Amino acid sequence: MLIRRPADYRPSEITPAEVYADRRRFIAAALGLAASSVLPAARAATPTGTPLTAPRNPKFSTAETPNSWDDVTGYNNYYEFGTDKSDPAANAGHLRVSPWTVTVAGEAELRGTFALEDLIRPHPLEERVYRLRCVEAWSMVIPWVGLPLGDLVRRLKPTSRAKYVAFTTLRDPTQMPGQRSSVLDWPYVEALRIDEATHPLALLATGVYGRSLPNQNGAPLRLVVPWKYGFKSGKAIVRIEFMEKMPATTWNRSGPEEYGFYANVNPAVDHPRWSQKTERRIGAGLFAARQPTLPFNGYGEQVASLYAGMDLRRYF
Repeated sequence: MLIRRPADYRPSEITPAEVYADRRRFIAAALGLAASSVLPAARAATPTGTPLTAPRNPKFSTAETPNSWDDVTGYNNYYEFGTDKSDPAANAGHLRVSPWTVTVAGEAELRGTFALEDLIRPHPLEERVYRLRCVEAWSMVIPWVGLPLGDLVRRLKPTSRAKYVAFTTLRDPTQMPGQRSSVLDWPYVEALRIDEATHPLALLATGVYGRSLPNQNGAPLRLVVPWKYGFKSGKAIVRIEFMEKMPATTWNRSGPEEYGFYANVNPAVDHPRWSQKTERRIGAGLFAARQPTLPFNGYGEQVASLYAGMDLRRYF
């Protein structure tokens, strides 16, 4: 019997690290591909949750086909419920999202703790189909339902001292098993400059696919900033704070050489451990070619002016 040593293998024979790390989805996709050749196509899962009245806003919606409900709700980054992409769907079901309050603090005229419905009620909801690009080089197209973040920010009346707005998410290890580990410093905090937060593309999402947000997608309130990497979009928000100085944010604090404060999608700046020049569209099929990553995730025409004169390799 011939026994091959590691040195005997050519690089082309070795499974790529990305594929191995994503082995569960790889195996599921392979099995699904094989089954599709002999079985009728399975019917897609029906969206669940409370229906929301939200007309689509075509001005801010991409014409690309959205990912399936299964993709959007079954493949998630949400470390509060586990680090595997399937963990949030498996572990988030018992999170209590009602009643829910949000505290507004810092450099704003309107401060205090508000019931979620009172905070968002004055703003009509709308649906926007946005691209989502994650720093691990995968992407989706998602039909979010929410309210423009800028509308809420203006209603809260930040003072002239407010240069940033920070979003703190729920910390409750009894409901969020991932918080019992030290993988991150909890609670999760993200932040934007005020001009970013008031840009028309920035969204506070309360739903997806015309239904209330599933827990694994950040119920009941999450941030969506489509020109930035997905880690910028904090989930289960419980605090909004207006600040004069740039706040420390979770991933930037955890790995500043890997995760910049701005987190703008920039294919010219590689992650230290992989390239950001191309991306894999979830749901495109096992053998689909990777596609080029677009600067600002394809929203450059709308948002590039926010960063005029900045060195986006330094301020990544």
